[in-house]
Amino acid sequence: MSAFMSLFADLVGSIADLLQPVFHASAMAAAIVLFTACVRLLVHPLSRASARGQKARAKLSPQIAELRKKHAKNPEKLQKAVLELHAKEKVSPLSGCLPSLFQLPAFFLLYHLFSSSRIGGEANALLDHKLFAAPLGGRWADALGDGGVFGAQGLVYLGLFAIVAAVATFNFLRTKKQMAAGTPGAGGDAGEQIPGMGAMTKVMPFMSFMTLFTVAFVPLAAALYVVTSTTWSAVERAVLYRDMPVGAGALATAG
Repeated sequence: MSAFMSLFADLVGSIADLLQPVFHASAMAAAIVLFTACVRLLVHPLSRASARGQKARAKLSPQIAELRKKHAKNPEKLQKAVLELHAKEKVSPLSGCLPSLFQLPAFFLLYHLFSSSRIGGEANALLDHKLFAAPLGGRWADALGDGGVFGAQGLVYLGLFAIVAAVATFNFLRTKKQMAAGTPGAGGDAGEQIPGMGAMTKVMPFMSFMTLFTVAFVPLAAALYVVTSTTWSAVERAVLYRDMPVGAGALATAG
């Protein structure tokens, strides 16, 4: 693991060296943003496949409506019938979760890299890098202890919080609209597809705001990954689901 982390640290450092003439002292922060973009490009085929799956689910709406009528008094049979329908049509109700799951290793790599005081037996030089005044290995609590909310470091976090809040609000309004439409994937049939999904759809509109807590408690480098990835997801979904019926892409909002 230590050798792998050293290789990863060298990779991020090399990207920062290439960006240094443009971004100067914030080159490492820019390297993390670029690294995140590369990860999202690699995951993009999964996102496209997820969108195709959501479109396929949308086409099953009439059949699911018939199953609801047929098994209105027997929720267990309804759930089983819906799952069988998805299996028959080769449509996964959880396809929208795959892009998020495949990003987790990259996030935890950055988290570990900027949380470790030593890498490969040597002092972790990456911790010396900053985004403006805020150290990439620091956290919001450190910023509050050094100048407060409106101090030099605190203002960096306020900027990130503002971006996250804007993206989260966009996702919130979009998901609420999708769920209110009652079309496939917006919560109308999701509750009968798999156990526990009904409860999940109730809290789904608020999930994007959880990113604010993540940004506040992880190292700034990992927070940059989260902010960049979340913003990418919002734009990507707006493009991939632009020609879908309202509500068909709601289960893909967690990317």
